[in-house]
Amino acid sequence: MAESTEPRIPRRFLTSSDTSALSHVADAYPMPSEGMGRPAASDQLYEGMQGIDRVPDELYARYDVKRGLRNADGSGVLVGLTTISDVHGYNKVDGRVVPDEGKLRYRGYSIADLVDGARRSGGFGYEEVAYLLISGALPNSAQLADFRARIGSRRQLPEGYLDIFPRTTYSHSIMNVLQRATLLLYAFDRNPDDTSPTHEVDVALSLLGRWPRVASVAHQANVAASEGTRLSVPPAREEYSMAETFLDILRSDAGFTRDEARMLDVMLMLHAEHGGGNNSSFACRVLSSSGTDAYSAYAAALGSLKGPKHGGANYKATSMLDDMAAHLHDWEDEEEVCRYLARILRREAFDRAGLIYGLGHAVYTVTDPRAEVVRSYARSLACQKGLLERFELIERVERLGPRAMREVRGITKPLSTNIDMYTGFVYSMLGIPQDLYTPLFAIARLAGWAAHRMEELYGPARIIRPAYHSLMEDLPYLPIDERR
Repeated sequence: MAESTEPRIPRRFLTSSDTSALSHVADAYPMPSEGMGRPAASDQLYEGMQGIDRVPDELYARYDVKRGLRNADGSGVLVGLTTISDVHGYNKVDGRVVPDEGKLRYRGYSIADLVDGARRSGGFGYEEVAYLLISGALPNSAQLADFRARIGSRRQLPEGYLDIFPRTTYSHSIMNVLQRATLLLYAFDRNPDDTSPTHEVDVALSLLGRWPRVASVAHQANVAASEGTRLSVPPAREEYSMAETFLDILRSDAGFTRDEARMLDVMLMLHAEHGGGNNSSFACRVLSSSGTDAYSAYAAALGSLKGPKHGGANYKATSMLDDMAAHLHDWEDEEEVCRYLARILRREAFDRAGLIYGLGHAVYTVTDPRAEVVRSYARSLACQKGLLERFELIERVERLGPRAMREVRGITKPLSTNIDMYTGFVYSMLGIPQDLYTPLFAIARLAGWAAHRMEELYGPARIIRPAYHSLMEDLPYLPIDERR
């Protein structure tokens, strides 16, 4: 496909005096353990919880505690009912978990059908999926055009926003920036604590419009700071789809092809929703159950998604594959690939965590339907980009990973490859920097978070408050001069 030839809107350039995005003021005061050291008097403070908080495993079994809100068989504890999506990976038969082909449905529609429908129409599908999740029904042409126009109308950031925009810190975490930027938008909302359906939808539309811009400005600020240049602020293009918007902001004058935008659109659709039990959606529901504002709930979801066990896994999978590509002599030698995977599991290679990232899932057992969908798209793009060998390496890891798990860990249960195995590879082919992988996941997942927030607000209407069994003993109070 030819690159976009539409006339480019001039970009705005800001210096450090124009915006705080290029300002970086480190805390001049050290952390207490650094500034004051670790004398003996501080041992209890820093180490005491380690002896108290590590409860023996047998006590969890005695009190039937559902650690991680998981049953003993690994299935999730039932904590709610939903009409938003269904994440299916096993059946319960006579109290046993029986592996099954993975299925993912949004409001009753198969994700594979939704992606294929968008492909056959020749358009972009994320907006249809977002409308479906938020409203409960697929849009007709007029409704979809109205929905896209409402998102487009909120692409521009508020006047004065960049003057106080929270740029990345030493961690270079754009997820952290998205959190702070979201909370900052609360201050620009005329009625931020309004939880009526109209306002809730408006906030979701606003963030769908603005998060791609916020993430891009954060990334551009990092680049400008590292290169000693001015921050380049891209113009807003209200008519673009979410996928086009993100690539337009990222690529600037270099442009992008329609095939690339369609590939990114598929990834957005696949990441838009994944059930109320996933960590970030549940975090959003927990905060929403308290009646707090939308900005606080979405900021909490962002904080959850940032974790390497959740949204950050795509970055880890990509880094693992990079490590394998650098250390393997022959990518096509399956025995060498399997030996290296065994080394990873034995904590002898890569990050020494003993994990094959992108392999296995909390729900899916036999297949991850998202990985099944993206695989063919990824192969096609890899052929176009001359990266078929890298794609085939991923397929070998996918095929040989379960074998390595059997040989090293003795695990014989089915292990499906999850979408994280392919996500980073697809993003790298699209020229998306690694610091934007998880923020892009968040931008896609916002539609699902909005649906779960509103279902929690207008459905159960009870604050989420699980129980913890106390293991404390009654202790007599001692005056301070009698304590050791």
